[in-house]
Amino acid sequence: MPTNWILGDLFTKDYGHAGSIAKLWEQRWLFPCKRGVYPFHDGVFEDFEGIFNHLISENINDPYSDEYTSAFLPTADALVEKAEAAEKSDRPLAIQFYKRANAVYRLARFPYISGDLKKQVFETQKRAYLRGASLWDIPVTEKVIKHNHASTGDGDAIPVYLRIPPTASKTSPCPVVLLITGLDGHRPDNTERTEEHLKRGWATVICDIPGTTVDCPASKTDPLAPDRLFTSILEWIAAQEQLDSKKVLAWGLSAGGYYAIRLAHTHASSLAGSVGHGAGTHHYIGREWLEQIGKHEYPFGLERAYCEKYGYGSFEEMKEKCQKTFSLVSGEGEGVAVVAKELPSCRLLLVNGVLDGCMPIEDSMLLMEYGTPKEGRFVQGRAHMGYPEANSYVYPWMESILGTAK
Repeated sequence: MPTNWILGDLFTKDYGHAGSIAKLWEQRWLFPCKRGVYPFHDGVFEDFEGIFNHLISENINDPYSDEYTSAFLPTADALVEKAEAAEKSDRPLAIQFYKRANAVYRLARFPYISGDLKKQVFETQKRAYLRGASLWDIPVTEKVIKHNHASTGDGDAIPVYLRIPPTASKTSPCPVVLLITGLDGHRPDNTERTEEHLKRGWATVICDIPGTTVDCPASKTDPLAPDRLFTSILEWIAAQEQLDSKKVLAWGLSAGGYYAIRLAHTHASSLAGSVGHGAGTHHYIGREWLEQIGKHEYPFGLERAYCEKYGYGSFEEMKEKCQKTFSLVSGEGEGVAVVAKELPSCRLLLVNGVLDGCMPIEDSMLLMEYGTPKEGRFVQGRAHMGYPEANSYVYPWMESILGTAK
């Protein structure tokens, strides 16, 4: 373990919003909500202001409670009703209402889809999103891939979202970005990225990661389950005439970055490149780091979400076992530590903020010590994901890989 974390004093600093919806709103969420950026992307401030005023006045601080989740639903449901009413007379307005509803449903099932109500909300979010997306000039559609390589503990179907440029064809297939989602952001939460890909002539295939939604069939307790999952997905991509299987680039977001890095090693010959964006690889699931994450910038702490994602009965059990089971560097099972085993990788870009309190920057730096040379861009003074600058480094790199740089 690092003796001196790059976070310095921030490693043990309490950011001050844990357990208080009022402090979270005032200190960390009010600004991004007004700007319409994560986690409020596709949304507008007026939809959220009253909701958070209610949560604060009623002292509802537990995001896993039905009281928290229910506070968002009248607003989201009303936006869907407005969207449905506008579909025939004003399609652009209907599209905007569906996007706004999508954002409100997202915050309702935040930070982790746990419990019956949040699971119901996620299903409602997906229906609203796909209904709105069907109105776009270039829609997002859902495809269900047969999990041909499923094993014990895996499901048999892989739902993905697909968005393809209208110019793609059998004679002119397009490059593909395999977008791998995170712990709290899922398939309906990536409109802006699919728009950026379309501008560059790329298709997008979006999948969820193990242990986060009912839509990912991979066993959450098996560290090798992702290998089987991505084999099935990549074989499906290769079978689509409109998609260029020689130009597939993976982009893993936050918790999805772990899988993009693993994929870069286990399926190197199937990828043109991979991006581990805000990724954890080793330290992020070690005891020393986990004992501090409840204090850092993540809005609600990660203890409960992590336990449910990885399948542990308690946070203490996770601190004891998770790194031994899932680390890409020290994982003890056969085939787990693909980084330390120095499996060759495809081209791999690592991007994050130097002051990330969710996934330590050390987890990206550590990869530079093993195997195939990696590429990296670490943003000084920025927290998890390295925003707002990060994407300005990712897209040019992707363009250079996929051969579409102007």
